[in-house]
Amino acid sequence: MTRIPRHIGIIPDGNRRWATEKGLGKEEGYSHGISPGMELFHICQNLGIREMTFYGFTADNTKRPSIQRLAFSAACVQAVEFLSKEDAELLVLGNTKSAMFPKELLPYTTRKVFGNGGIKINFLVNYSYQWDLGLRQGVPSSMKSSDVSRVELIIRWGGRRRLSGFLPVQSAYADIYVVNDYWPDFTVSHIKEALAWYSKQDITLGG
Repeated sequence: MTRIPRHIGIIPDGNRRWATEKGLGKEEGYSHGISPGMELFHICQNLGIREMTFYGFTADNTKRPSIQRLAFSAACVQAVEFLSKEDAELLVLGNTKSAMFPKELLPYTTRKVFGNGGIKINFLVNYSYQWDLGLRQGVPSSMKSSDVSRVELIIRWGGRRRLSGFLPVQSAYADIYVVNDYWPDFTVSHIKEALAWYSKQDITLGG
């Protein structure tokens, strides 16, 4: 690899489909995504990647059955608590005024340095681009994610080829790599192949 992205976006999709194929309840898939997230964090940390954004759950995801909502909320809380024990600069972004935002994550909604700091970690929880951009009648009034830098590479697991509202401003020129495997089936080869693919892309930013 000749080029490493500064900022990687992670869309960890396929948890429910993974659980269904394993004969489990859909809600049981989310907890199996925590370990892959921590493994990926350590890989990116060792590679010298400066910033990562994980898609926890969207405001639209909260329309799912309550048993699933409680499960993915709990998984996000656990993931953030694990990350707070690492060397990282952690920020949780999402609509805190909604009852769907986990109260346990309120202390993380301003960026905090843990351990020796270093890699920036943004965690999108109860996030929507409408909330982020402060859209009122289609007109933006503010941007909540102004502390988040431009995303250079987005990796989405689960085979879907869409952004699902992921940081639309920062992702305007992001390259998107899709992994067909489900997120709980994460392997090191996924990130290696994504970075090798990214290294070959012609980055022009429209120029």
